[in-house]
Amino acid sequence: MGDALDLLYQTVASPWVYLLIIAVTAVDAFFPAVPGETVAITAGVFAANGEPHLVGVILAASFGALVGDHISYAIGRGGGAHRLARLPADSRRRASSEWARRAVDRRGGAILTTARYVPGGRTAVTLTMGAVRYPIRSFLMYDALACAVWGTYCGLLGWFGGLAFAHHPIQGLLVGVGLSVLVAGLLEAARWAHRRARARATIRR
Repeated sequence: MGDALDLLYQTVASPWVYLLIIAVTAVDAFFPAVPGETVAITAGVFAANGEPHLVGVILAASFGALVGDHISYAIGRGGGAHRLARLPADSRRRASSEWARRAVDRRGGAILTTARYVPGGRTAVTLTMGAVRYPIRSFLMYDALACAVWGTYCGLLGWFGGLAFAHHPIQGLLVGVGLSVLVAGLLEAARWAHRRARARATIRR
């Protein structure tokens, strides 16, 4: 455990950590199995002790997310969202794709801000926006705002966890990740409740 923690300290103290954050948060956009949010929060935890710098963490996470979202958008334009549509009807990824299509139709680019806090939402929305040929300038504008908010959220979540557990960074990391999971869970619960309410209203009609 001690060796692993020492390696983690060396990694986050290295100037290369910013490139690592950019790479991981970018890949996370189109390959959700990569823990982009966890990496950004982890860097934020250690930033509470001075290394890496919090502003650098936020900028790296925001930029990486922006790059990744545009790659996902490009994949969508090339048919990625159509492949999602062929997934089994009862799969989670299929449900996320269908939700993204409805959300883009109703609220356009504004959904980008909240989609990244919903499990699978970021990938589904960016792929779908590419597939429906959402205007690239509008996509860039909304996505830049969404990525800046998300990068700040992850960085500060980790930073406050690091401050609260200054001598126990792993506990601070667990608190930061736990809070992010809680936020995602609450948003998912709200989305589920909204769907149930709409379904009941439809049945009553």
